[in-house]
Amino acid sequence: MVASFSLAIALPKFKVVAEAADSLFPSFLPKDVNTIKDPFARTLATRIHRLPVSVKFSENPIMSSCVKPLMQNKANPVVLLHGFDSSCLEWRYTYPLLEEAGLETWAFDILGWGFSDLDKLPSCDVVSKREHFYQFWKSYIKKPMILVGPSLGSAVAIDFAINYPEAVEKLVLIDASVYAEGTGNLATLPKAVAYAGVYLLKSVPLRLYANYLSFTNISFSTSLDWTNIGRLHCLLPWWEDAAVDFMISGGYNVASQIKMVKQKTLIIWGENDRIISNKLAVQLHCELPDAIIRQIPDCGHLPHVERPDSVVKLMLEFVQKDTKTVVNQCVPSL
Repeated sequence: MVASFSLAIALPKFKVVAEAADSLFPSFLPKDVNTIKDPFARTLATRIHRLPVSVKFSENPIMSSCVKPLMQNKANPVVLLHGFDSSCLEWRYTYPLLEEAGLETWAFDILGWGFSDLDKLPSCDVVSKREHFYQFWKSYIKKPMILVGPSLGSAVAIDFAINYPEAVEKLVLIDASVYAEGTGNLATLPKAVAYAGVYLLKSVPLRLYANYLSFTNISFSTSLDWTNIGRLHCLLPWWEDAAVDFMISGGYNVASQIKMVKQKTLIIWGENDRIISNKLAVQLHCELPDAIIRQIPDCGHLPHVERPDSVVKLMLEFVQKDTKTVVNQCVPSL
């Protein structure tokens, strides 16, 4: 178990970092970024860049959004993915703590989500997402990474680590969504119905409900602000087309690949996750060849948002030393 302070207590630890930047937002962000109140989200938003990435499936380089480290060093970097239909702003509380700890840290927007320029819409299926990330890594990161995936980002991380093992030193999987069979029946929907579903996906009521399920105890005003942060990328003009493209492509289905993962893996799980059962955390721990598992109490589906201090502590311990003790033994329960 990992002891953790409440969010209200944890945030002042890096108050100076959050107040360091004003509203100098990149021009490509939706104008609604100005309505966001969370100072950590506002600060991270000012650091979002677009970098050109050349891929086989697009005639022109894709201007790809990410948060770059202020400095790069000799140690292998930490690269942060995000969850389903989200963005790098998901890391608003954890990113500054990782930087403060001296880690070279990148936050990467998965193709089809986040704030990349997709006006000339490329394919946004699993293969395209994988190649886009690999070309980004090959162009800018260039070293084996500690790859971190929360929720569906865990499926992205597993898929990538198996296909490009030379690019991944270790994995960190947070409340992993890795047992779903892709987008299921949604892949067979007529396009008109798919667009209707996607329109609902970005609606404020649905996103508020998702926050209710994801977090253990936040006020309505905080939930509303976090909803605005979580759906900001949905306001880009290409978002609906990209979301439908991913939906009808079938999505991620990595359950059969889990036992093929060769990298050391840290599994982090929120004790009170109401979206994905912690029984699946135990199953994942048993199936991964070389993994350890840690649970964060009083925490829901997104520990890196709700308990950033605890997540960073676990990540630092995992990054800084080898995990050779009892890694192949299944934990009996959480």
